[in-house]
Amino acid sequence: MPRAGLDTAAVIQAAAEIADAQGLDAVTLASVAQKLGIRSPSLYNHVSGLPGLKAKLAAHGLRMLHARLEAADRGLTGDEALLNLSRAYIRFAREHPGLYEGTLRAPDAQDYELQLVGSEMVQFLVDRLDGRGLSQEQQTHAVRGIRSILHGFCSLEQKGGFGIPVSLEESLEFIVRTYLEGLSQKTD
Repeated sequence: MPRAGLDTAAVIQAAAEIADAQGLDAVTLASVAQKLGIRSPSLYNHVSGLPGLKAKLAAHGLRMLHARLEAADRGLTGDEALLNLSRAYIRFAREHPGLYEGTLRAPDAQDYELQLVGSEMVQFLVDRLDGRGLSQEQQTHAVRGIRSILHGFCSLEQKGGFGIPVSLEESLEFIVRTYLEGLSQKTD
């Protein structure tokens, strides 16, 4: 019988806190159970083992990231909106390094929740690129490009790869603006 007051959201929140504090690899059924003060088997009332927990954690992280991007997008258009989205993406990865890492997993074809959340995120980015005269295929390339830029930036920063004392925020702005300028000069 599930413990009173314990629900799936509490399990995912505990896993997210562990991931952010200790890294995604530290998220185990045992570590989450310990954090919640329960025995590991009790978690099976809420998640289908460690793979299920990590899938729900990924979906939770993508929802949080998507909400951050939507908030950053309000009232802005064009390059300024995409630049602000980029800043919000980097801030999210800085504030939630383990949760962010969890969002990077490729969803299982049978994981409809994660497929849906991931598709919504991609569509959100495609919508922000609308009006640039890109074909559907080019929009896919453009979304892959901006995601690659932002993930690469996050990854290098998390690994201490930016040792030169130059503003990271200015670097991010330069990179994103240069990319967007390139998109506006694309050829068919």
